Amino acid sequence: MGKTAAFDEQPDDYDAWFEIHSDLYRAELEAVRSFIPAGGSGVEIGVGTGRFAAPLGISIGVEPAPCMAGLARQRGIEVLEAVAENLPIADASFDFAVMVTVVCFLDNVALAFREACRILKPNGVFVIGFIDRESELGQQYGQKKAQSRFYRDATFYSVSELEALLNEAGFSGFEYRQTLVPGETTDLTVREGHGSGGFVIIRAHKTEGGKQA
Repeated sequence: MGKTAAFDEQPDDYDAWFEIHSDLYRAELEAVRSFIPAGGSGVEIGVGTGRFAAPLGISIGVEPAPCMAGLARQRGIEVLEAVAENLPIADASFDFAVMVTVVCFLDNVALAFREACRILKPNGVFVIGFIDRESELGQQYGQKKAQSRFYRDATFYSVSELEALLNEAGFSGFEYRQTLVPGETTDLTVREGHGSGGFVIIRAHKTEGGKQA
């Protein structure tokens, strides 16, 4: 609960970020949208206030912070109050799962990824958006996180670290998109690959058979 306490205590302040930084939000949203499969059923793990699920057409989310979940429900999301490491969802329930700026707050990333694999159907897709620790933006976040009420307990990861954890959890066929590239101040673009953008999206496919938590 320690890593989610600030979100539950100040959900409105968190939610206001998306209005204040609407250009960054739109870039992140479009980057995630570019990897969402057409059709099929999806769930957002760590749905927060519903800022991604609602515009992406995802109607179900998982969120451990009750006040955040309340705001997501106001946006029409059906929210299951639970943690990513123990999803109250049956095996092979969804075609795709989304997790945006969540991995840095997880207590056990490996277990959360295994849970995501478990709830996906065969050949299901897992889409993860995160701040790349090795990017310029990731380094700034890391240096300043002690002063942030939301990120002070965050643990940032590199692309290679998450690749290894995804592979171990039962995923393969990785694809990448990135945005928030240094030097771009307006008309933020979504690009292929990773290495320059601060916000990276990995799309991974459930390996046949997958792995169980």
